[in-house]
Amino acid sequence: MLEEIRRAVARRRDRRTLERLVDTSQKLLSEQGEMNGMVPARELVAALEDLDDGPMDGYFDFLARELDPDPDDVLAAAQSYAAAPGASSLMALTAVTESKRQELLRRLNRAPGGTAAVLHLRRALRQRLADQPALRAIDADMQHLLNSWFNPGFLQMSRVDWQAPAQLLERIIHHEAVHAIDGWDDLRRRLQPDRRCFAFFHPQLPQEPLIFVEVALLTEIPAAIAPLIDKASTPQPTDKARVAAFYSISNCEPGLRGVSLGNFLIKGVAEQLKSELPQLKTFCTLSPIPGFARWLIGGPDLDALPGLTPAKRAKVKQAHALLLEHSRGDLA
Repeated sequence: MLEEIRRAVARRRDRRTLERLVDTSQKLLSEQGEMNGMVPARELVAALEDLDDGPMDGYFDFLARELDPDPDDVLAAAQSYAAAPGASSLMALTAVTESKRQELLRRLNRAPGGTAAVLHLRRALRQRLADQPALRAIDADMQHLLNSWFNPGFLQMSRVDWQAPAQLLERIIHHEAVHAIDGWDDLRRRLQPDRRCFAFFHPQLPQEPLIFVEVALLTEIPAAIAPLIDKASTPQPTDKARVAAFYSISNCEPGLRGVSLGNFLIKGVAEQLKSELPQLKTFCTLSPIPGFARWLIGGPDLDALPGLTPAKRAKVKQAHALLLEHSRGDLA
């Protein structure tokens, strides 16, 4: 009996929380003028920060059900554009096909902490997509906006070194997803002059790395990863380096899934290293290649590879056989 009472109280509390969320969101959408919307935006940021699963589920249902484009308006605008294509009819069609969710998220993003709140929402949303495919339209809206807000042109690329704040260094340890960092000694070795770490930061999240890449400066292309991440190895002078090996890249923010940052970061780092160390001639990677093992054991048609001379094709086949011989047990 007592447990039933507790559940009933929790349901009422969740219902009241959801009602406040919906009311605040509708007020934020209805306010005219950026400053007028600041109060409900701040309230919504605070409310979303520690939202439980129950009200969060209900809030996503509100976003999906109440803030979709109106089908009749979309149809009418599409028919008008089809009948008389032009700038005005196209702009009208574009306006009615954009969901109210996008405007809500834009207004939320203007408040202090709003960017973090949107990322928090998307993290929670993506945990539900597999079981609730109807929420994919919300995810598409969020990704569309985040692609603009986190355009690499708006981000700051910075080198992370041992002098960085402890809070930032802890995040690097925590988020390293390829080669785990075994404590502070390991991290310190990875940040010494012949090892570099670079990250992207957003102005609204200055101490939160969005993605970071680790680079080893070497005299030759490495044959294995182990020597690069050996925390007991001796640092080498950077003026002897001729190779920059990218050996790890880690995404720190699940809310940015689908927002392309890694390619821009690697290219930016390569340009900065070439400027600082012009003697670098080779850039390579030891990062995992998704799907490579499956391709390797799947009987690839090596004769179909374009642009190879017979001699090079023979070497490729020899390398393929050698890889299979040495790694068959690991790939099975």
